[in-house]
Amino acid sequence: MALRLFLDSADPKIWQQWLPSRLFHGVTTNPTLLRRAAQPCSLEGLAALSRTALAHGIAELHLQAWGGTEAEMLQCGQALAALAPGQIAVKVPVTQQGAAVARQLVGAGIAVTFTACYEPHQVLIAAALEVDYIAPYLGRIQDQGRDGVAEVIVMQRCLAGLGSNVRLLVASLRQPSELSRLASEGLNTFTISPALAAELFGSESTSAASSQFEKDARSK
Repeated sequence: MALRLFLDSADPKIWQQWLPSRLFHGVTTNPTLLRRAAQPCSLEGLAALSRTALAHGIAELHLQAWGGTEAEMLQCGQALAALAPGQIAVKVPVTQQGAAVARQLVGAGIAVTFTACYEPHQVLIAAALEVDYIAPYLGRIQDQGRDGVAEVIVMQRCLAGLGSNVRLLVASLRQPSELSRLASEGLNTFTISPALAAELFGSESTSAASSQFEKDARSK
């Protein structure tokens, strides 16, 4: 499977800065990112936001469903998917309620992303229900004093061993070295913050070489 990078942001100004680069397969959002970007977490607000995001030519937009009951979360997920059929992946937490909702969404042909994955065994739920993605929170796992990179690699090996088509969408990445370490182990799907996206270009040696090329091109 080919590399897929997602931009983890709900800010249209950030989208305008990064999405024209075509580095990103899509955009991931959640209610926390919406709040930080001063965007309403409502179906009406997300409808407008979705039109803006998809106008940049991305392939997928991941939107988080919410609801205090299974029925409410399912209804929300169905409404989110209907905003742009075939381009919206509905995010639900990998809980019993989320799994019940995911099963019904998958049955209706709607793409699903399990979120808030902290344990390697949780990928078995994703494989069993045949969702599209499951998102381990790498940085937050490491904040618990665990080797997050090693555990995410175990998750990938579980999916590969099962012959599952579920993509491990690694989230909460903190530094470029984590991306390259995981990519070397065969992981290929990541959602990254705008700050981390900028760090991918943050090589002083590359900047110095580029400046020297420009200087030499202008020399007489």
